[in-house]
Amino acid sequence: MTYFFNTILENKTFDEAIDLVTAALKKEGFGVLNEIDIQQTLKNKIDVDFKKYKILGACSPKFAHKALLAEDKIGLLLPCNVVVEEHETGAVEVSIVDPIVSMSAIENESLGELAQTVQQKLKNVIEDLKN
Repeated sequence: MTYFFNTILENKTFDEAIDLVTAALKKEGFGVLNEIDIQQTLKNKIDVDFKKYKILGACSPKFAHKALLAEDKIGLLLPCNVVVEEHETGAVEVSIVDPIVSMSAIENESLGELAQTVQQKLKNVIEDLKN
């Protein structure tokens, strides 16, 4: 079982991909709460050169609130991570965590429908990027 959805953006720069992902997330009701620049962090902390790689912490306040009401420790799995990485070919890959897989470890049936809704919205983001 795969734990993410992804697409390759062949003709976009890394920065263009970040902008496109952010806009696609916004269309589905998500905002980016945090952004972790792995390339910069690895260079600054351990002097390692690494490809362009950012983790975007995407969150829908409405869905996060519902999830927190159903399971107070769900914050350990929030926000939904989105990875944007540049490959050696110059292609940019966007990957988004599958919330159903993330939440499968939690034994709380009330999260099932919510996870399906969030999953569909995140799949919509990937589909939007493909167009």
